[in-house]
Amino acid sequence: MNDSATERSPSERLYDVAEQQAGYFTTAQAKQVGFSYPQLTYYVRRRRFLRVKWGIYRLVLFPSSPNEDLYVAWLEAGPNAAISHASALALHDLSDVLPGEIHVTIPRSASRRHLELTLHTNQLAPGDVTTVAGLPVTTVPRTIADVAAGGLADELVIQAIHQAIRRGLTSKAELQFYAESRGGRPRRLVARALQELDE
Repeated sequence: MNDSATERSPSERLYDVAEQQAGYFTTAQAKQVGFSYPQLTYYVRRRRFLRVKWGIYRLVLFPSSPNEDLYVAWLEAGPNAAISHASALALHDLSDVLPGEIHVTIPRSASRRHLELTLHTNQLAPGDVTTVAGLPVTTVPRTIADVAAGGLADELVIQAIHQAIRRGLTSKAELQFYAESRGGRPRRLVARALQELDE
């Protein structure tokens, strides 16, 4: 079979990328699949692409979906970032609180120029990150340790712990491991919540 017959066009390859990201893509991702900057500008003028912010675009005809703001935040923060803290708690459906800002954890070496995001610089091990609705997000035990250390109200942290255990999203051992690594408030709140579950 002729290789050229099976070769996919830049538009098809870009759709594959954007499909995994709620219809969004970056300038760098478009360049990787064969789009030049003038072509991006042309497609914006033809209203096939929407320029959302500097370096981030959306396929105009792609269906809208929940969490689009989180996809934009993650793409803006970079591929090594993860949705975290209160935003991760909401993604895991462990809180009734809707965070007023988007929390993202980035490596210490990453750019901090993203003024609209609440950035947390910390090291994320592979075991600290999972995927929810296609987004990289901190795992349940890591998220609970983060929000406990970050000052979320005691009752909300304890509620999240109770829900996470009852729904089988994490184990007592995992929660204790992350709480012990943080010490202080996370350790105290996890111990209290687990004691309440045992009563």
